[in-house]
Amino acid sequence: MDSINTIIGSDLSLWGLFISSFLAATLLPGGSEAVLFGVLKLHPELFWPALLLGTLGNTLGGMVTFGMGWVLPQTQQLKHAENVRRLGTPALLLAWVPLIGDALCLAAGWLRLNWWQAALFMAIGKFARYWVIALASHY
Repeated sequence: MDSINTIIGSDLSLWGLFISSFLAATLLPGGSEAVLFGVLKLHPELFWPALLLGTLGNTLGGMVTFGMGWVLPQTQQLKHAENVRRLGTPALLLAWVPLIGDALCLAAGWLRLNWWQAALFMAIGKFARYWVIALASHY
């Protein structure tokens, strides 16, 4: 019975982490870092699944914000758009930074930057941030 509870608990923890990381990367407020830390404190054996699912959820959430920018009319002026235009998709390495990251994702979509390059740079930055948090959970 304990092993079934452990499996169910770890599955629910991973689903909760995925949803939390997805929502935190949209324009909704949220703290997925604390969820990742908590999941790994309760289930240290889930290091890689949690790290990868958190990164995936957060990247997909960032791409939702990117898509929101894509559908905005080009007549509007967006804060951070010129920085993103100058730096290109590598600017999205900072998509994990609170508040600024959402604006970068929105601006990148508004500028119609290459979506797969945007997703790649977002994922790299978000993975690095979650990796640091995951390592910290082991101490």
